[in-house]
Amino acid sequence: MERLQRFPAKPRVFILTDISDEPDDAESLVRYLLYADQLETEGLVACTSTWMKNKVCPEDIEKIIDAYAGAVDNLNKHVHPDWQYPSAEQLKRVVRKGAETYGMSAVGDEVPLSPGGELLLNRITTPSQQPLWVLCWGGTNVLASVLLNIDRKYSPEDSQRLMSRLRIYTISDQDDTGAWIRNNFPDLFYISSVHGWNQYGMAAWTGISGEQYYGFDQGGPDFTKFEKEWVKKNIQIGALGSVYPDYQFIAEGGTPTFLYLVQNGLGIPESPQYGSWGGRYTKTDVSTDGLNSNHYSDAVDRVVGKDGKIYTSNHATIWRWRDAFQNDFAARIQWTLTPHISKANHHPVISINDSAPGPAVVRLNAEAGSTVILDASKTYDPDNDKLAFKWFHYKEPSATQWHVDLEVADLAIKKLNREGTRVEVTVPPPEKCAIDKSTGKAVEKGQLLHLVLEVTDNGTPPLTSYRRILIQVTNKKLFSNV
Repeated sequence: MERLQRFPAKPRVFILTDISDEPDDAESLVRYLLYADQLETEGLVACTSTWMKNKVCPEDIEKIIDAYAGAVDNLNKHVHPDWQYPSAEQLKRVVRKGAETYGMSAVGDEVPLSPGGELLLNRITTPSQQPLWVLCWGGTNVLASVLLNIDRKYSPEDSQRLMSRLRIYTISDQDDTGAWIRNNFPDLFYISSVHGWNQYGMAAWTGISGEQYYGFDQGGPDFTKFEKEWVKKNIQIGALGSVYPDYQFIAEGGTPTFLYLVQNGLGIPESPQYGSWGGRYTKTDVSTDGLNSNHYSDAVDRVVGKDGKIYTSNHATIWRWRDAFQNDFAARIQWTLTPHISKANHHPVISINDSAPGPAVVRLNAEAGSTVILDASKTYDPDNDKLAFKWFHYKEPSATQWHVDLEVADLAIKKLNREGTRVEVTVPPPEKCAIDKSTGKAVEKGQLLHLVLEVTDNGTPPLTSYRRILIQVTNKKLFSNV
């Protein structure tokens, strides 16, 4: 077990869910609990939404936790002893009810906080070195009521300090408080697909499973691992999987919020523009009028689909990773079935150069036009499976618009051995990556380039780990001669 994956820290997570308006949040909660070893769950609050305006269903959260109770002992046999799953009792202690009313009717100076709001306020005001991620699968009135409470009862300095601890990822707007929050708290770190009311097919998060229902990117995503027969065979098994319901519209609408936080080495949560299993987002407002907006909206990726064509869409920022995250889901369900570590698959652990093994980002500086050697030969698989190494240049995070190839030149990647564990990476010349695009003049610090190592084992199902290498281009030689 000591060879299993370790993590730098556990992100703190507080979930607001309109569970039981349809099956998707129950599905998301089942999957979420399978990642509870690497996330610190500080609240599970049942809330309302435009689809369920006058009731909340915390008992349905508890039913899924009861099922988890029958799986947690097995789960703990498949993770590092320092990163164990919480008990069902621990999780039940943070289940609460949100306001049993719609939207802004729960927000006001004379409106008392709901039990869920009181817990959220407590978690925000409790000192911590870690930010609190509030993941909103339904309406946001619990969050809005707490933000108003902080704004009214604390000094401007203390209010700003408390709100700086928050990170929000909402599944679009599902009541009328989302727009109110964004208008009144522009400096709040807030990820949300912003689009016409109820036009959810336009949202990045529907890339999780929604192409058949909404009709986007036809021919691109592979729906095989969301087909109900695949789900029945691979997910709806065992104590926890048996409470995963069939989807009604699309599956797991809330899931991208925590896939964004999964510590697989791909995403960097403080940088939504970098991309992850939970999608890629960029600043909504970059004006310099003093508002200091910290809100993020959908960005796009260009991805080769199953039909061989290139798709450029916000949905592709999620569905491009689907094969890996569905295999991950299926593997974790297998963990719930057996206490024997030899009877299930576990993630590769990546080491690059002299970095510690694990998912942490690798950062380096490289002069434009120079070559660097990257060595991942110390990477290992806990099950001694065969590993496949894929290095790729993730270009979209370095671009400012859709015309990626006009802005971002290719990193040249050359394998130095047959296995691909060692590569030579050549940075583009300075005129391609270290000049001011508007003036053509040399700059001392050029683009930040993203190289990703993807390592997949040959277990059943195959599992993938990543390491992101951030290459900060420098142009000291040319710049010093200007």
